[in-house]
Amino acid sequence: MSAQGPPYTCDMQNSRGFRAVAAAIVVLFLLGFQPTAAHAWGNEGHRLINRLAAQTLPADVPAFLRAESAVNEIEYLGPEPDRWRSPAEPELSAVQAPEHFIDLELADALGPLPHRRLDFEAKVFSAGQRPEKIGLQPWEATEVWERLKAALREHRNLSAAHQDTRAVEQAALFYAGWLGHYVGDAAQPLHTTIQYNGWTGANPNGYTTAHQIHWQFEGPFVGANLRAPEVQAKMTQPHAVDGDMFDSYVAYLRHTATYMEKVYQLEKAGGFVGAGSPESRQFTADRLAAGASMLRDMIYTAWLDSAKVVPDPYAGK
Repeated sequence: MSAQGPPYTCDMQNSRGFRAVAAAIVVLFLLGFQPTAAHAWGNEGHRLINRLAAQTLPADVPAFLRAESAVNEIEYLGPEPDRWRSPAEPELSAVQAPEHFIDLELADALGPLPHRRLDFEAKVFSAGQRPEKIGLQPWEATEVWERLKAALREHRNLSAAHQDTRAVEQAALFYAGWLGHYVGDAAQPLHTTIQYNGWTGANPNGYTTAHQIHWQFEGPFVGANLRAPEVQAKMTQPHAVDGDMFDSYVAYLRHTATYMEKVYQLEKAGGFVGAGSPESRQFTADRLAAGASMLRDMIYTAWLDSAKVVPDPYAGK
């Protein structure tokens, strides 16, 4: 064998190089034709909602939740579930995509919304439908909120026992930031309806049918025109969420849904092109403020509810 190697080495390397290039072209082709996912508010909007919620928490919330480092962490986590929607992680993308929205028209056609995810999924399957086609938004948000509440209860227990709370504090910050994504999604009217990205069915008002309105509204328009001070000015005063959290959250979603047609009206008037209009900017600031206010109040309520005594799940076992 010569020092240059066997006579077929160059051809084999060329073949491998060709296959690698061809594979890369195929991957890029497939990625280019992936349907665009609906990411409510984009990176900027989600970070803004989470940051404003964390910055405006009441003073009786633990200091670790209000520290600047905590605010920065919660802000960073605002877009986190959208980072799980890559074709590089197909199973993860598929299973959590329905958690960002709910088509209330389809869900309500099946009757009252049950509090538990599995009960709703059973109802959907019994009707010959698929949960991922309708959406699972309120169940995911409530479940993440309950994770936060459980972490804050553990924080209370460890504090009372004079034990180290640093690990549970990190868990609570993650849950708070994670929760913020879904609460933000639920403030975007197009995440509550079958009319989520271009009008379908009877269209007497001539609304757009192009599949652009969703991202045009929540992505480039928000990033170019909305800033924290104008959104914060529209936030409500902090308060605990009244009653059952699932019911309150569904009411929040239903209120958001009442603005669905307004989005189409503003788009028809050119409200999401460039700087838009004073009306479209005010409307968008209102929606972002609603998300930030609800997230702040849900975090606050998780803290208050974490003080309630609950049975030990391991007692007697």
